[in-house]
Amino acid sequence: MGVRLDPSDEYMHELGPESNFNESMYINCFDPATRMGGWFRMGNRANEGYAEMTICIYLPDGKVAFMFKRPAIDNNDALDAGGLTWTVTKPFEELRIDYSGKVCVLADPHDMADPKSAFANNPFAECEVHVTFTGQGRESMFGGEPDTPHETPGEEFAKGHYEQLVQATGSIRVGDQEFAMNGFGLRDHSWGPRYWQAPWYYRWLTANFGADLGFMASRVAKKDGPGSRGGFVWDGGRIHLCDDVQISTVTEGADAYHQKVAGVIRSSKSAKEWGFEGEVESLIPLRNRRQDPDGNWLMTRISEGMTKWTITSGEHEGRTGFGMSEYLDQIIDGQPVGIAE
Repeated sequence: MGVRLDPSDEYMHELGPESNFNESMYINCFDPATRMGGWFRMGNRANEGYAEMTICIYLPDGKVAFMFKRPAIDNNDALDAGGLTWTVTKPFEELRIDYSGKVCVLADPHDMADPKSAFANNPFAECEVHVTFTGQGRESMFGGEPDTPHETPGEEFAKGHYEQLVQATGSIRVGDQEFAMNGFGLRDHSWGPRYWQAPWYYRWLTANFGADLGFMASRVAKKDGPGSRGGFVWDGGRIHLCDDVQISTVTEGADAYHQKVAGVIRSSKSAKEWGFEGEVESLIPLRNRRQDPDGNWLMTRISEGMTKWTITSGEHEGRTGFGMSEYLDQIIDGQPVGIAE
């Protein structure tokens, strides 16, 4: 199976006929000096008449500044809605985000398990974000659009999808607190039909240890079938495509939020492996609900953890960095289905 990725894919794609067609960009960034950062996402669902706009900023005092909106849109011409704007300056090399608007400041980020109550009972603050992300060119990109369909109809999550580790510079202001951003992160761009209920569960881990080292590890489980394991490691100016990742998780509390992650990511082509451990420093639980054709509500939880990572084996053993651990689970009888992994 071949994969295509052209400079034109950095821009918007033709709106497909599917009712759930989604074009989205996601990016995260963390400053190792201030131990703060966040992630930002815009997903256009023009055939449904709205965009999904999310701002999530992890503050040094443990609070999380958060905003989610569904601003109305009627086309897929740009990622620009709800106060958040994405600008591609140079394909594969430079991208900018700008946000101006309000955020809800959560002293206890777990409050967002009940969004209505969280927004009603926590204060709001004005927020501005101006961050430029720079990547290391086409050779640092992972993914693209396969030349043959790879998803079962009704279980689509992305027709095309790519990722890249990046450096981040700029500023983030929440209320009267302003922070310079001088750190690292990961960007993601996808397009095609999407249901958040398509995976049975997944674990998506992103980590940066400096400009020369970082990884993305992905474990996607299907309800019927083995799913997939893989990702990539950027190591010393070279991308290593990985075909296996093994993950174990320690959860906490009755809600079983992930707290510690350990694993290994392997590249058979490069004959290398990297062991890692992660400890969640701040976590906010989000949710997506969709009604199935029989009228039943399907509930998906997406737990977003700012994570401190440590390399535990190989030539980089002992190096530490920051990133995300994103755990998506379908919720059945009140429990996440992937709790065993």
